[in-house]
Amino acid sequence: MNKYFSMLVFGGLSVASFSSLAFEGAEIYGKANVSYENQDDGNNGTWKLQSNASRLGIKGAFYTDIEGLEAIYKAEFEIAIDDGDKDGQTLSQRNIFGGFKHDDLGTLIAGKFDTPLKSSQGKIDQFNDLQGDIKNIIAGENRTSNIIQYSSPRFLDAIGFDIAVVPGEEQSTGAENDGPADTISSAVTFDNGRFFGSVAYDSDVEDSLEADSSGGERLNILRAVGIARLGDFQIGALYQRADESHGPGQEASYLLSGAVKLDRWKFRAQYGLTEGDTTDEELTLAALGVDYKLASKSKAYAYVSRVEAELASSEDTTFGVGFEHKFSM
Repeated sequence: MNKYFSMLVFGGLSVASFSSLAFEGAEIYGKANVSYENQDDGNNGTWKLQSNASRLGIKGAFYTDIEGLEAIYKAEFEIAIDDGDKDGQTLSQRNIFGGFKHDDLGTLIAGKFDTPLKSSQGKIDQFNDLQGDIKNIIAGENRTSNIIQYSSPRFLDAIGFDIAVVPGEEQSTGAENDGPADTISSAVTFDNGRFFGSVAYDSDVEDSLEADSSGGERLNILRAVGIARLGDFQIGALYQRADESHGPGQEASYLLSGAVKLDRWKFRAQYGLTEGDTTDEELTLAALGVDYKLASKSKAYAYVSRVEAELASSEDTTFGVGFEHKFSM
């Protein structure tokens, strides 16, 4: 009897807690993205169940006593649906921040989250979080700790800019990274619904080249993205130049992607190339996929991708089938 009474009390408290969160404007949300895949490195193949950056988070906003000023927050964690373990953790931190948003002055946030350069890709990556993700051949896909970002309001409902700084946080004699803004990431974007364009630049960001690294840990990166949306058809292109801040490594990256929707079906494809200047290494990425929409927030999919390194003579091929469910409350 005591057991059932405790369960009833706990359930009531949970409902009350969720109701309180909803009243305060908080939203609990998440995504389950699970695929069953065959992964082959050219020598050996194996079947795996993949969790594909499935996630759980809470976000919200509420007005302060200052007119037009909102307090905003977000805490998002990756969950491993396949085996409950993400690099030794049950929950792995994704984008987490707190800050303020003003109707006329813009948004200021601080925490750990995607840099403006990473976010400047828009929706060009047709295989985000899967084995065909552009991060497998293109540098700059960084989620950075200790980052502070200002985002402007949208001008003409289409143009905006973001600028973020990362303090060095090294506290020792002769430390190179001890300033208030040792890393700077910035982006200007244009989006009018039919066309998305962006230009972004990272200065001294902590990262390494994919094809031409000499061991350097900091990069300067210039990225340009354009995406055209023509009804149910989308095509996009990306160009990027990345250089080691304190080394000879340089590489250029190119990406072309596209998708077309036919009723409940969506067909998608992308091809990418990264060329190293000093090593002459070439990395290529090719991926094809098809989705079937089961509901507004649910789909089933199948895809195949291949990532190759020419000089290293490596070849990773993946075939997978899976599903994605999005949820919120």
